[in-house]
Amino acid sequence: MQKLKEEVGRLLAPRVGMKPAEVITLLEDPPDPSYGDLAFPCFVLAKTRRKAPPLIAQELSEEMADERGLFWDKAVPKGPYLNFFLAPDAFGREVLQDIWNSADKYGHVNIGKGENVTIDYSSPNIAKPFGVGHIRSTVIGHSLYLIYQALGYNSIGINHLGDWGTQFGKLIVAFKRWGSEEELKQDPVNYLYQLYVKFHREVEESPELDDEARSWFWKLEQGDGEAVEYWERFRRLSLDNYEQIYDLLGIKFEYYHGESHYNQMLEKVIEVVREKGIARESEGALMVDLEQYDLPSVMLQKKDGATLYITRDLAAAIYRFETFNFARSLYVVGAEQTLHFQQLFKVLELLGFEWAKNCAHVPFGLIRFKEGRMSTRAGKIILLEEVLNRSIDMAREIIEEKNPDLPDKDSAAKAVGLGAVRFGDLSNDRIKNIEFDWDKALDFSGETAAYIQYAHARICSILRKGGLDDTAWDDHAASLLTRDEETALIKTLAILPDKIIASAESYKPSILARYLIDVAREFNRFYHNCPVLSSEDELKHGRLLLINATRQVIANGLALLGIEAPEEM
Repeated sequence: MQKLKEEVGRLLAPRVGMKPAEVITLLEDPPDPSYGDLAFPCFVLAKTRRKAPPLIAQELSEEMADERGLFWDKAVPKGPYLNFFLAPDAFGREVLQDIWNSADKYGHVNIGKGENVTIDYSSPNIAKPFGVGHIRSTVIGHSLYLIYQALGYNSIGINHLGDWGTQFGKLIVAFKRWGSEEELKQDPVNYLYQLYVKFHREVEESPELDDEARSWFWKLEQGDGEAVEYWERFRRLSLDNYEQIYDLLGIKFEYYHGESHYNQMLEKVIEVVREKGIARESEGALMVDLEQYDLPSVMLQKKDGATLYITRDLAAAIYRFETFNFARSLYVVGAEQTLHFQQLFKVLELLGFEWAKNCAHVPFGLIRFKEGRMSTRAGKIILLEEVLNRSIDMAREIIEEKNPDLPDKDSAAKAVGLGAVRFGDLSNDRIKNIEFDWDKALDFSGETAAYIQYAHARICSILRKGGLDDTAWDDHAASLLTRDEETALIKTLAILPDKIIASAESYKPSILARYLIDVAREFNRFYHNCPVLSSEDELKHGRLLLINATRQVIANGLALLGIEAPEEM
């Protein structure tokens, strides 16, 4: 579509007294596909030409009545717009050859030119089970990581672990009083969580336990050998458990920089805040007044010298810029933390860091399960691992029913099951709360990953039967695809790069996810109306090229959502 825009820009520029780039920025998508493929608004010419926009559109169309471009076929007035229609043969050939040549890189655009983007996502709390509440940050963050890579950025994934705080004093007390080495080895994270819950039950009867916990955390802060040994052990056991889940999801992080990583930087942060003169003392505490910016004041240090969560986040932001010189720094954290990030970014701005404008909070809503309760071994927490395994099991049951002779049902079940959970999240606008419905998520005919994956597998089957190979490109065959269903599918395939860019700019993988539903839907409409294998030779070849391009677009798009595209289902 960009080449069509450039051609229209060059064509119109001398006629309307503009530069081609100016024309391109004004081009719009018509509200109805029957109106055309691109629309130029003639309102902008009304003052200079002193005529009504519909009349200007009519005059321009008459001036170009005998002209044809490589990618456009005709220019037709529609009210105040001049609408351009594609030349389907040339356009189709260009799009399909681009996809053929680019293969798994189709849709990728080198906008970032190697600049760094740090993405803070997932961030579970050490010594607590990986609950389903972390799925949104995990899959949204990972998809943005992949999308920014596709746009030429160097994505840097940071898992900002909750690995510091008074809860570790409580855990040490609980383990020393009631802990069992054998039970810790069997199920480390859930056992630590049970001890944590037990501590809170016991402290109601024995308040002195809180003082003991504070004392152990103080020892940890001072570097006491025994306290540090407990903390390091609990942290490692937790990470081992979390990495099993990340491996299942195919996620890797460059850094596991949790809160503890920034302990040695906090004094410097407080020193910089004082030097800049943006803080004031209030009853012994260090405060930054943000009321003039319509934000509540924020405390950076308590009167006893203790720092707060936002102090660590200031240290983390400064460290990330000094270390990575990022072009953007994203924080994929729930919407309930919106005020916190507004305060954080404002304090960074007041400290004089120009790069603060490149920091962005990527908020999201909650996820709930329609059926209500799920079995879990950890009190009220729904374990993410249980959700993922259940989805895989349900997918396997469906595959056993629909395709019992499938050679590798386990791999297909894993691809479909994990895809269902990811897509069930990513296909929704991230800011909205989600009600997850198992039946809908695994519906092969609905707006689901399974629906898209099935389209991909179906195309792979047709290609195997049709015998398309890697040397089969044919310009003439590709130019034969001029039926409405063929043109509509090609136009849909052509906008993958735009959808990837839009997903990155809005921090919404849902744009890409919804687009893939459109691709699968257009493919099914084409396949229903345009026979492939039974077509005559050259047309058959052209249609095989078209569905191969469709397969490539689906595979590329799913990959950027972290979802597999199985060849058989």
